[in-house]
Amino acid sequence: MCGIAGIIKKSSAVVTEPEVRLMTDLMAHRGPDDAGCFIKKNFGIGHRRLSIIDLSSAGHQPFVYQNLQIVFNGEIYNYIEIREELLLSGCLFNTGSDTEVIAAAYKQWGYACVNKFNGMWSFCIYDADKDVFFCSRDRFGVKPFYYFNNGDQFVFASEIKAILPFLDTRKANKKNLLDYLVLGFEEHNEDTFFEGIKKLPGSHNLLYDLKNHSFTITKYYTPQIHDNYKALNIDDSVALFKDKLIDAVKLRLRSDVKVGSCLSGGLDSSAIVAIASGLYDHSEPFNAINARSIDAANDESSYAQTVTDHLRINKHVITPVMEDFEELIDDVIYSQEEPFGSLSILMQYCVFKKAREINCTVMLDGQGGDEILLGYTKYYSSLFFSLPLLEKLKTIRALKLNSSLSLMDIVRTYLYFGFSRIRIKRLKHKFSFVKKEYIKYCSFDLAEKFSDKLKNVDELQQFELFYLQLPHLLKYEDKNSMRHSIESRLPLLDYRVVETALSLNNTFKIYNGWSKYPIRKAFEDILPPIISWRKDKIGFAAPESIFINKNRERMLSQIKQSNLLTQLLTSVPENLSSRHLWRLYNIYKWENAYNVTL
Repeated sequence: MCGIAGIIKKSSAVVTEPEVRLMTDLMAHRGPDDAGCFIKKNFGIGHRRLSIIDLSSAGHQPFVYQNLQIVFNGEIYNYIEIREELLLSGCLFNTGSDTEVIAAAYKQWGYACVNKFNGMWSFCIYDADKDVFFCSRDRFGVKPFYYFNNGDQFVFASEIKAILPFLDTRKANKKNLLDYLVLGFEEHNEDTFFEGIKKLPGSHNLLYDLKNHSFTITKYYTPQIHDNYKALNIDDSVALFKDKLIDAVKLRLRSDVKVGSCLSGGLDSSAIVAIASGLYDHSEPFNAINARSIDAANDESSYAQTVTDHLRINKHVITPVMEDFEELIDDVIYSQEEPFGSLSILMQYCVFKKAREINCTVMLDGQGGDEILLGYTKYYSSLFFSLPLLEKLKTIRALKLNSSLSLMDIVRTYLYFGFSRIRIKRLKHKFSFVKKEYIKYCSFDLAEKFSDKLKNVDELQQFELFYLQLPHLLKYEDKNSMRHSIESRLPLLDYRVVETALSLNNTFKIYNGWSKYPIRKAFEDILPPIISWRKDKIGFAAPESIFINKNRERMLSQIKQSNLLTQLLTSVPENLSSRHLWRLYNIYKWENAYNVTL
């Protein structure tokens, strides 16, 4: 896990080492163990290394392999299997690193090499023979790849802050800013909150031709739906999912440093901790870290305690208090680089901070479980309204027995998200304090598209995986973990697990009223029943209401000082909801952190 950067100057100007070092130094937290760069006339690439696999100096980057130079951020979990396949083809290896495997795979299979990889990645390969940069981002966009392109240069990096020195001005992207404020969208397109800085989407490659300074972006992956899986009965479906997830966790335990896990006490993280602790072969017990909320209404630390007691593993509990939030908020906003959804991101930040303190360099986490196994109310609504009448009646009965949801929850969700005109009208009313010349920037067309997707569970899942839901969760995960030089690994986003889950019969994912039934049933033998069959869902929830109630007046006062918001808004309502107050406050803090103008 590392940080990568590169500069290409389109004129005859020479790239200097200090220019590349400036970029990598701004991302030193992503790789505190080593740094390097490679310069060749009008281009240069740089790297910051966090040593995870092959801790020796042989893993230094940029890595040289024949006529290739590579900078790589991420992990290829099946690198051992790929290396064995390449050895049979006559390839020779000098290191134990997965970076060398990527380079050798590229030599063997060209641009199609990415289809062989099971992992998370963002890399750039300079191919001297073809005089091209081959860049790629993993299937679901776990690892970031930002870039800026104008008439003079093409610049890329793992973080936005490394690109900012190359911008003449730091202007806010009005469309993304308004989408965040009004619609709550963040990672729904290829733009960032900074005008001119874009991101390479997950599942895409970027090929830059150094001869004519043109580049193309192509998609290399779409999840494969296995029709034969839909024909399986429920027991076989559960068994298949179980096997895939266990193998995904097993692969993600490959490491030359200590591995632990985040543990909210929810179903996904608990299952991962249970699997990992049983497979972990190390000199000390497995470690799990939980964040406790001081707000009893959203604290689930007791569930995490139940899990760690049951599995007899090392537990670490952190309890951020109001002073912690006030002290850390500026660094979290700087680390995230763009406005974000809620204060729960600070809880996650504190978990990774604790991981660094106990020297647990690799952390597993449960991102993706809700998206692939229909864990959100909107998925329940989508499935419910697609069922025949008799099945609807059975579901209503099952809801009362096995879900914290009510029929009214499902209907209300469907009406709000399924009828975009109602939603858009309500949003325009709520945000009537946004000036009319700016409200037009909002992506109301995307809200309409979401409404259409809600009518089909399969389409909704893929839309959420690649556009509206998962991308912003992965951004938080990457920025928070790497701020503390921690590698976060996500077994539920192993592409084989995702494809298996997407291919199962949807009525097995929500079965007899139980959401995410396959993971509940699969691991009921290694988890306490209170975890496997709990009905409520919280996550690393923050004491947001306490924080905002305490700081509301100060937040409103500071929001009114924002140059950005003064230009966007007619006024700042005093009776803003906590969620909308946070968004305005986050914009104010982001504006100050990065000196952004409109």
